[in-house]
Amino acid sequence: MRKIIDYEKGRGEEVLRNRLVVSGCKEPFDRLQKAKKLDPQALRAEFHSFPSFVVDDSVYPASLKEIYDPPLLLFYQGNLDLLQLPALAVVGSRMASPYGIQAVSKIITELQGKLAIVSGLARGIDTAAHKAALRAATPTIGILGTGLGRVYPLENKRLQEYMGHHQLLLSEYGPQETAKPYHFPNRNRIIAGLSVAVLVAEAKVRSGSLITADRALESGREIYAIPGSILLESHEGCHQLLKEGARYVSCGLDILNDLNVT
Repeated sequence: MRKIIDYEKGRGEEVLRNRLVVSGCKEPFDRLQKAKKLDPQALRAEFHSFPSFVVDDSVYPASLKEIYDPPLLLFYQGNLDLLQLPALAVVGSRMASPYGIQAVSKIITELQGKLAIVSGLARGIDTAAHKAALRAATPTIGILGTGLGRVYPLENKRLQEYMGHHQLLLSEYGPQETAKPYHFPNRNRIIAGLSVAVLVAEAKVRSGSLITADRALESGREIYAIPGSILLESHEGCHQLLKEGARYVSCGLDILNDLNVT
C-alpha cells in the first residue's frame, strides 16, 4: 500500500520532515526558521491536495532509486501505471526553432508508442515532446519544477491540466511551491532517472539539457542527440554530445533498434 502523507493518522512529524525536504531548505537553521512559520492546518490541506508516495513504497520506480540523490517523496497527479513503462526522456531548448520542434515530433511519432515520453513541461522542446506524444497516442510523463498546484509556464495551463487528468505529472516540491531557479536543474535528475535513455534536441553547450544528459550518463543511460546547423549556437550542445560519444539520431527507428525495443 502507498504511504500517503496523513496528519490524521499521527504522522505529523514525518510530514513536517518530508515537507522540509521538498520545500528547498538547505541549511539546518533555514529549516528551523521555515518550520516555525508553517501553519499546521495549511500544511495539512496542502499535503492532502495531491497524493504522494515515498522512496520505500512499491510504486516507487526502481530506476529512480539508482540515481544520485533520489527524491524521498514525490507528489503525483494522474495515472501511476505509466511508471511501469519503458520511457525516453526528451529535453532541449526553451527557445526551440521550427526545425527542433519538427524533428522531435517526427521522432516521437516514429517511436509508435513503444516508449513513454518523459519531459519537463517547459517551453520549447519539452512542450513539443509532450504534445507530439499526445498526438501519437503515446503515454507521457511531466516532471514539474514547481508544485503540482502551480502552473509554469502559464501558457501550458491547458496542457498541464490535461496531462494531470489523462497522463501523469510528478513533482518533488510541495503542491504550492513556486518556481525557483535551482528547482529546474534538480528536476533534471528525475527526468533522467525515470528513463532508459535521453534524447537531446537543440541545446547550447551550457544548458539544462546537457545537465540532464550528464545525470543520465552518471546512471548508465544512453544519450541520443539530434544534429543541427553548425552555424547556430543552439545546436552546439548536441554536436558536443555527438563528439563525446552520444548516438546520432535522425529517426525513431534509430532509437528503437539501439535499445532493442520491438
